[in-house]
Formats: sequence, C-alpha cells, structure tokens
Amino acid sequence: MAAGSVQAQSVAVTSIVEHPALDSVKDGVHQALATAGYTEAKGLKWQYQTAQGNTAIAAQIARKFVGDDPDVIVAIATPSAQAVVAATKKIPVVYSAVTDPVAAQLVPSWDASGTNVTGVSDALALEKQVELIRQIVPDAKKVGMVYNPGEANSVVVVKQMRELLPQSGMTLIEASAARTVDVGAAARSLVGKVDVIYTSTDNNVVSAFESLVKVADSARIPLIASDTDSVKRGAIAALGVNYHDLGLQTGQLVVRILKGEKPGDIPSETSARVELFVNPAAAEKQGVTLSEALIKSAAQVIQ
Repeated sequence: MAAGSVQAQSVAVTSIVEHPALDSVKDGVHQALATAGYTEAKGLKWQYQTAQGNTAIAAQIARKFVGDDPDVIVAIATPSAQAVVAATKKIPVVYSAVTDPVAAQLVPSWDASGTNVTGVSDALALEKQVELIRQIVPDAKKVGMVYNPGEANSVVVVKQMRELLPQSGMTLIEASAARTVDVGAAARSLVGKVDVIYTSTDNNVVSAFESLVKVADSARIPLIASDTDSVKRGAIAALGVNYHDLGLQTGQLVVRILKGEKPGDIPSETSARVELFVNPAAAEKQGVTLSEALIKSAAQVIQ
C-alpha cells in the first residue's frame, strides 16, 4: 500500500462500560493498529466512547458512530456489539469480548458471516472452569452465580453451567442482578445457600465486583472468577482470557479490513490462551487454602 493511503483511516471504538478487562481490549486494539503503522500522527482518526453500562446510551453511541461513517467500528462486549450491529448493515463491524456471538445474533454462525460483521469472542471452555471450582473447593455441592438476565452472554453461560455442574455432582443456585447496584444484594441472597460463588464475565458483575468480594469475605464464601482482573480485586482465582491479547487479536482483524479484506470473509475467532491467576490472601479471607501445585501452575500470583 502507498503510504498516502494509510493516512485517512478512521476507527470508532465503543464499549458497554469501563472496567479493567474491557479497557485492556481497547488498548490492545490501539496497539495493534499502531504496530501496523496506523497512528494518529499518520492521520488515523480514533474515537472511543463508553455507554457507562447503559444499553440506551449504547444505542445512541452506535447511531452517532454510524453517522460519522468510519472505516471500521469496534464494539467491545455483547450489549455494545448488539447496538452497533442493529444500527448498520454497511460499515464493517468488529466485535470483541463477546462470549457467544451466535446466541447474541451478531453473526449467523462461527464461520465467515457474509455480512459486515466479524470479531473475537472471549468464550471459555466451561469444563475447565468447573475443574477449577473442584480444585479450590473439593467438597462443594452448591455453586452460586450472580448474573444479569438481560445480558445474552451471561444467560448462555448460566444455561451451560446448569447442564455441566450436575456431571460433577454440583448444582447451580442463581441470583439475578439486572443493574450494577443490584450485585451486592444478589450476592447476599446466596449466603447460607451456596458453598462457592462463581462469576462469569458479566459486565454488571465485573463493574461492581467489590460489592461481591465484600459479601464473600464477610460470609467466608470462596469467590472464583473467570476474568483475571477480578483476582486483583479480591477473587481467589480465575482461569481467564488475557484481554490485552484479545484486543491485539481484535486489532489485527481491524487492520486486515483497513487493508481491504471484507469482514464477511473473515470467520469469528476465539482466544487460544487462558491464564490462571490466584490470590492466596483472598483465599485465606474466604476460608480456603490453595494447594502448592495450584499456586505453582498460576501465570500470576497476586500478593
């Protein structure tokens, strides 16, 4: 490509809410663009807006971005991606950090969509998540889960956990939190009913994670996450995707589209790399001792 044609590229990025995982995705996308030579200094127009957890604002941002007519719109997390995909059938859309893009109706299947949409999923193999729960709380029978019933990706995970847990002799106890402010109360409703709390990458839950930690600490209920950033915030452990890597992977798709590939020709991707983070101090507060073997196998031990 001639240097001149890199000049006038525009990328608009939106996410449903600001929290460490989604911020890492955005930074990864920006870094991948820079690595490929797309920088503000060379004329890249980059804009970023977050919907502060509000789907109505997500829809407003989507409409604004469509009006701006950028070369690519990057939509981070399921509600933002749904808003953007509903708003345009023309502008290339690259989603990221969406657990199940098919259930969220962003693409018809995991294959090349033939539409204006492609992206990178943060889907996790839930068998491995169940195994981690078993390793940390070997005699757990009841697993509590706080989630937002209005978030498609969370509903998918809850449904799968409902089916998977009984195979390991456990059952799922659900508590719904439709808004961020409901997370603490939902967690409190599980006290006395569950042996462990597991959290998915539900955006409400991750945004209000401290209120969950408070309940887990005071009731001494082990808290296991699937977002590694949550371990720094007080979860005992998480086996999760590296969201900065997910952002880099997403950014590489954006670059391919800027260079002329059609989004409809690019199959949706997932991240192959999961990492285990553990927090022995949180384990102690929540009444659990982590095995040396588990601590040794972790990519990061939070001190």
